[in-house]
Amino acid sequence: MPRSPHDDCVSVMIVHGPARNLRGTATLTDLMIFRHLLCASAALATFCAAPLSAEERYADISSEMRAEGPEGSTQTGSSRTRRVFTPADFENFAPRNALDMAQQIPGFSIRSGGGDRGLGQADTNVIINGQRISGKSNGPVEALQRIPAEEVVRLEIVDGASLDIGGLTGQVLNVITSSTGGIAGQFRWSAEWRSFGVPFRWGDGQVSLAGGGENSEWTLSLENDAGRRGNQGVEFVFDALGNLIDTRDEIANFNSDRPVLSGSYAREASNGNILNLTGQVGANISRNREISERTGIGSPVDRSRIFRSREDEFNFEAGADYSFGFGPGTLKLIAFHRFEDSPTVSSVITTFADDGAPEGSRFERDAEEGETIGRAEFSFGGLGGDLQFALEGVTNYLEIDSALEARDAAGALQPVDFDGASARVDEDRAEASVTYGRALTDNLQMQLSLGGEYSKISQTGTQGLTRSFYRPKGFAAFDWKANSTLNLSGRIERVVGQLSFFDFIATADLNQDRVDVTNANLVPPQSWLFEAEATQSFGALGSLNLRLFHEEISDIVDQIPIAGGGEAPGNIDSATRSGLEGEITLLFDPLGVRGLRLDAELEYTDSEVLDPLFGTPRAISNNELVEFDIELRQDFFGTPWAAGAVFRYDEREPNVRLGEIARSLDTPGFGRVFVEHKDVFGMTARLRVGNLLDQRDRFDRTIFLDRLAGTVDVTEVRDRKFGVIYSFDIEGSF
Repeated sequence: MPRSPHDDCVSVMIVHGPARNLRGTATLTDLMIFRHLLCASAALATFCAAPLSAEERYADISSEMRAEGPEGSTQTGSSRTRRVFTPADFENFAPRNALDMAQQIPGFSIRSGGGDRGLGQADTNVIINGQRISGKSNGPVEALQRIPAEEVVRLEIVDGASLDIGGLTGQVLNVITSSTGGIAGQFRWSAEWRSFGVPFRWGDGQVSLAGGGENSEWTLSLENDAGRRGNQGVEFVFDALGNLIDTRDEIANFNSDRPVLSGSYAREASNGNILNLTGQVGANISRNREISERTGIGSPVDRSRIFRSREDEFNFEAGADYSFGFGPGTLKLIAFHRFEDSPTVSSVITTFADDGAPEGSRFERDAEEGETIGRAEFSFGGLGGDLQFALEGVTNYLEIDSALEARDAAGALQPVDFDGASARVDEDRAEASVTYGRALTDNLQMQLSLGGEYSKISQTGTQGLTRSFYRPKGFAAFDWKANSTLNLSGRIERVVGQLSFFDFIATADLNQDRVDVTNANLVPPQSWLFEAEATQSFGALGSLNLRLFHEEISDIVDQIPIAGGGEAPGNIDSATRSGLEGEITLLFDPLGVRGLRLDAELEYTDSEVLDPLFGTPRAISNNELVEFDIELRQDFFGTPWAAGAVFRYDEREPNVRLGEIARSLDTPGFGRVFVEHKDVFGMTARLRVGNLLDQRDRFDRTIFLDRLAGTVDVTEVRDRKFGVIYSFDIEGSF
């Protein structure tokens, strides 16, 4: 058979040893798909029109932007730029920071990312001054929130595949900033109270500062994300025949505070070298309680059950990257470290009206986790485009020390052996990749990436195990400006997912009476992801963004039976997930209604996995089925007033365990109205009234004696209300 000129492209995918269909191991099918994907991409690159010159393709966008209207201009001087906005385009919203502006861009939503393995390639759709954000929890939302509006020069929506930042596709927001030379500050305070059952929330707010000089910028922020939530209602319990056997009058409170001190520093030297520093230190303090007054049908004794849980988490993270000229290109060195210590305690106690001995248990756990990452990226021009070679090393761990106690016949707490609840999980990982991007024509951008990773996962304890894996990864992405108003993009990617190390270690949920045993055989899920995105601009009328995706997943994590007894998160051979995401913004100014704006988002996802008990198809546990958000806002021109309304609805698939099926349903959806004044002594004041549709927290659970045989033990049906929510926000600058 004649040899194709692209046959050699498979040589980089060769792995040692037989290509066996083992969990976590590259299969022959994977290698064949990779080969055809890369060869097809190479053929496309070969037969397309000759690429533009480097000067034409990578000219500094900063000198080319021309904003022409409140809907953002379409850039004609640079093929990779879709729309450009200046701070003047957002004056109607009285923005205090870059986040306020970004959230008002028609047809664009921020993807926070941060869930990938290590740092890897960029997984958010926000960059600042052309640079990716080197952080995880300290991500794009936090970074944009720290940038005062006075320092924003413009916001550019660009084609992700056209950038020399691996991993980006579709719409990407590039925020261009410039220091004012002084110190700018902003603040936000939010109070909230409910019509019943929840304490007044007064401690939610943020204060931030920003400054810098000619070649440097810095930000500093102190924030507390406070929550005071709760609900109350009745839960009914039925036996297998549908007879009511228990009535539970319940009230719950969920109180939390998340204080965080975060900041960033950026400096560009006279020789073009760039330094970026980010960091944060914070805590997560939560106190939860549920009181259940129970009356059994025919039972002689009424009971009172109280569940309590608390967490006192401390965490910090720090990231740094340094870019400098190196040989024919640019070398970027990235370092990142995070640490978290999360001591938690939960307890449940049931007391009886006849003063019998109390029943219950107590579970205490101290979880310490950390991650350290080093990454190097070398970028240079070559082969008619941009090349980037990247190396990354990661070490992360989770160490848990747990103790379980149960009350004996006399009501005293006694230690209980809980095998596998105290252990340590470590992972050492290294990955390498090469990414190639080029303009195929003046309106078509391409980016290809090929790589692989080696990882070693080890677990200590009674079921300790050490395993090693080799996995290929990579993608092909395209951005096409079909015409002046329509942009299309597509992506095919081999993804290696991230495991939660908590899934390896045995744990107990005392409130729901659930136990997961230990499972040391978990491997990260892998998938083939196919996605296509279209963005249609309607000019002054707004824009529409649609994204279709399909995912073929292997080794998905779901609840499975464990050899030796019990259940735990584990791998199921395969699953699929497909869906549609849509965002539309309509601006009614051209229709004669000045200041009226409608934003709507819809996400629908269908999924399928084979149930490990029955071997028959069902939806992936707790998969988000549908989410719908719509907001209508009216800014009254000539006045500082604005008003609007919001509606939100979301629905998830049931959570399936070996012995139960549970589902939460928040109906009929959440409705809220607001009124805003944008100049109260130079500040913005906002009053919000939420839950006008009387959304309720509904929950039902069927507990089986034998789910395989269909033998039901009991069914729980809960209906709780949480009342009307009143909020008052005030924002200002100084």
